[in-house]
Order: sequence, then C-alpha cells, then structure tokens
Amino acid sequence: MATKDKNLAFDYEFLNKLIVGIGEVAQITQIPTRQIRYWEDKGIIKSLTEGEGKNRRYDYENIKKLLLVKELIDEGYTLDAAAAKIQNRMNTIEDTLRKLNGK
Repeated sequence: MATKDKNLAFDYEFLNKLIVGIGEVAQITQIPTRQIRYWEDKGIIKSLTEGEGKNRRYDYENIKKLLLVKELIDEGYTLDAAAAKIQNRMNTIEDTLRKLNGK
C-alpha cells in the first residue's frame, strides 16, 4: 500500500512521533496562538515543553483535544463545558482500554 493511501488517523507510528510547534498548530487548526495559550493556562491542553521556557510544542493528543474543543464551541458549548465533555470522553476511552487490556 502506498503511503498516500494510509489512513493517518490509525498510523500510530506517525502519531506517536507527531510533535508540532504552537505556530504550526494555530495555522493548521485555525485556532489563534493566543487562544491556544489561554486553553493551556486553563489546563485543557498541556505543552510538551511546559515549564522549560522553550517554544510550546504539542503532541497528537493535545492537537486532537484542541480540535474537539473548537468543534464543541462552534456547536454552542462554553469553553468550560466543552473541556469537561472532552475530559469525560477521554476518561471513558481510557477506562474502556484498561478493561480490554485486563488491568
């Protein structure tokens, strides 16, 4: 199968390596850097370089959270309600995966 035919949403090797700077995240997601920083300050997402004084960089999980929060806000949710809904979803997924893993 050619690389361009791969479904990147399930290319775990690629997703585990994906680390993107805040400017690139803002450009790709259409979420302003100021808003991304605010969401990080509120604890919704977490920079991989938090506390290091370096440029903010984000992994797949945080980019996914940004997109989901943005989608919920576009649907009329408040930021806090969107963040809570995403966290509940992530907890449910983690609990389910733990059960499937037998832990």
